[in-house]
Amino acid sequence: MSDAALPSVLFVCVHNAGRSQMAAAFLTHLAGDRVQVRSAGSAPADAVNPAVIAAMAEAGIDVSAEVPKLLTVEAVRASDVVITMGCGDTCPVFPGKRYLDWQLPDPAGQGIEAVRPIRNDIERRIRRLLDEIVAEGPV
Repeated sequence: MSDAALPSVLFVCVHNAGRSQMAAAFLTHLAGDRVQVRSAGSAPADAVNPAVIAAMAEAGIDVSAEVPKLLTVEAVRASDVVITMGCGDTCPVFPGKRYLDWQLPDPAGQGIEAVRPIRNDIERRIRRLLDEIVAEGPV
């Protein structure tokens, strides 16, 4: 279990520049200090996708200061729930963790028009996830 019995969630995608950044930002925004949130990528990009930054700004969330991070075994080990988004088999699997795989289009190379529906889908999924985490109590 993570610090202070708070549930912790790790979002993983390939570049940690789009989907996982949006998911982490929505969960942080909606859960506040009730959940520990991490995100990482199996092959991190140099920066967050500009269309993702713009789409999240439209939703009132600033991700412009975020930096893609490399997925580590420690990040997985420290998380209760690991949500993958198109990163294949690169995420280590540990007993006792809850793993979910969200099939979402990759916003890489896409404009804001293509990113908006992905953002909206991620927000809906995050709201459902948060309801589950709150209902279950500490994971």
